Amino acid sequence: MKTNINISELLGEKASFYLDHICENITKDELQTPSKKSIDNIFSNSNRNPQVLRSLAQLYNHGNLADTGYLSILPVDQGIEHSAAFSFYKNPDYFNPENIIKLAMEAGCNGVASTFGVLGLNARKYAHKIPFIVKINHNELLTYPNKYDQTLFGKVKNAWNMGAVAVGATIYFGSKESNRQLNEIAEAFEEAHNLGMATILWCYLRNESFKQNDKDYHASADVTGQANHLGVTIQADIIKQKLPTNNFGFKNIGFGKYDDTMYKTLTTDHPIDLCRLQVANCYMGKIGLINSGGGSKGESDLVDAITTAVINKRAGGSGLIMGRKAFQRPFKDGVNLLHTVQSVYLENKISIA
Repeated sequence: MKTNINISELLGEKASFYLDHICENITKDELQTPSKKSIDNIFSNSNRNPQVLRSLAQLYNHGNLADTGYLSILPVDQGIEHSAAFSFYKNPDYFNPENIIKLAMEAGCNGVASTFGVLGLNARKYAHKIPFIVKINHNELLTYPNKYDQTLFGKVKNAWNMGAVAVGATIYFGSKESNRQLNEIAEAFEEAHNLGMATILWCYLRNESFKQNDKDYHASADVTGQANHLGVTIQADIIKQKLPTNNFGFKNIGFGKYDDTMYKTLTTDHPIDLCRLQVANCYMGKIGLINSGGGSKGESDLVDAITTAVINKRAGGSGLIMGRKAFQRPFKDGVNLLHTVQSVYLENKISIA
């Protein structure tokens, strides 16, 4: 992998803001930070069986970020979550599921996360060449009006049979169906661990009341942080979360438990400090936090992706799971974008704040 990207130049006038910040509320010395020994340091004394440790090792030790403790995962389940036509019209090649896997392989990703259908159709050809992560539940968009519910699309054993090293699932915390989803996924993750697979949880928020006075708190640091904490409680091995865009969700929505001193003690309004709060809620970084890359906006995608990667890494996170910015463009451009993001995690000068 070769990139000639100057990250400071890409960040422009914001370079010092992101690259020189030091977290003083929750310091880096309080964290378990990513390293090539992360699996040994975190999971060797856990209840995860040796097969799970091997699956985690396959994931962490594959691709361009192998042996760093960081992850670059290509997720493509948007054909269900956002509808196939809307997701793939910018590059119809990805209606063919094999091209999804080829993109992850060419880009040197640690693994590819997709549906039972996508990965199952190509399992015998690729499961031994790149780690498979099977997303076991989805929110389909054919119910009218749309609802916020995640439905199981298959059995954990089916993921194991196709050679997957991990299963992924979403819980919509805050939704009316969240308790059922929590029960379903806790049981699914227990089965996955028993079979020797790792577990990744998409810890997302869904509730119309989380929008207050023209502000959207679905990516608020305090509320997403608590979602992360619930996720690690059901023994997710990796947490996927949106990058925080604001804070004070509990206070301004008016629910849960909060105190003004809590906010002052734990964080500031700096994006890296807000993400640090998410990391802290993942057992102080012992469970890796990977932030999502978000939707594709076109020309700003590269700068947006680099900014997200810098925030995640400097906050103590474990990588990015980026899909739409990569596959909603020509194949080669998608590969180059993923390589550029990976370069952030390979650059020693970009340190944990």
